[in-house]
Amino acid sequence: MGLRPMDTHATGWRGPRALYATLLVAAFAPPGGTRAEEPPAVAPAAAPAATASPAPYSLPWQLRPVVAGTVLRVDSAIALYEDQAGNNGETVATMILGSYKVTPELAPFVRLGVVGNSPPTGGGAVVLVNPALGATYALKFAQDFRLALFLGLTIPVGMGGGDAPDPAKAAAARSGILARSAMDNAMFAVNDFTVFPGVGLAYVAHGLTVQAEVTLLQLTRVRGSAAQPDSSKTNFTTGLHVGYFFLPVLSLGAELRYQRWLSTPRAVAADATGTTRDNLTMAVGPRLHMRVGKSTWIRPGIAYAQGLDYPMTKQDYRIIQVDVPVSF
Repeated sequence: MGLRPMDTHATGWRGPRALYATLLVAAFAPPGGTRAEEPPAVAPAAAPAATASPAPYSLPWQLRPVVAGTVLRVDSAIALYEDQAGNNGETVATMILGSYKVTPELAPFVRLGVVGNSPPTGGGAVVLVNPALGATYALKFAQDFRLALFLGLTIPVGMGGGDAPDPAKAAAARSGILARSAMDNAMFAVNDFTVFPGVGLAYVAHGLTVQAEVTLLQLTRVRGSAAQPDSSKTNFTTGLHVGYFFLPVLSLGAELRYQRWLSTPRAVAADATGTTRDNLTMAVGPRLHMRVGKSTWIRPGIAYAQGLDYPMTKQDYRIIQVDVPVSF
């Protein structure tokens, strides 16, 4: 029986030419089995890294912010107290502040104050106190730290001053000192021109704010020599603020504040108890942080404050602070 030729359709054999073509394709094919007509796969470009949001900052109650901003802030302290006979009195001291961010670091400001006093006995009064002008220069360094340099001055035009002040108006101006925890003394010294430089330093990271500040106040009498014996006085304030964000919209802030006369005014020298030279106070409360526009934030807060030593504890001072800052 003769041999049958191979069935090329069954075996895939197509003769020498087909064999040579197969070998050439194999020889010139890219390694890894990729077909020559297919370009190698190109890895997709990495997506640009997202810009990290700045760490949230806990705004202090009576310390100065360590940021420069365009802000309108209305801040009222409602102080309840007693006299030695146990009669109740009330003081409402309200501050209105406006600042404008000229550069990312620099923000000049103007601050106005009004005090309403209802004393335990005698007539009450509502007075405007000294306006304050100044500027904050804020810097950020070492990633999580912020430094603010501050310089302010007052214009001595407040009510209740002069050589023969109205007693009720003079008492109302003085009542604002303790209502504001003795931290805004320059605005209530209505006979004095005051220059007050200060510095603040804050750590802001991971939802935590820890801030400290110091301020020196130099008061110089420009009117009211018949009613005010001191031609000049030197005052000092300092404080510590700690705040924490439990939620992006909610923080809790606590403060410890201290004020001391570095000089010895006549009233301090005449105080036999020695309790009027300094004041130690605290405050604590929650604050909301709500965005109401593309770049507008409102951060309303309420805090409870009280004195920790004489003379405020002697008069049983209890203070509610309502603070509504709006930043643009």
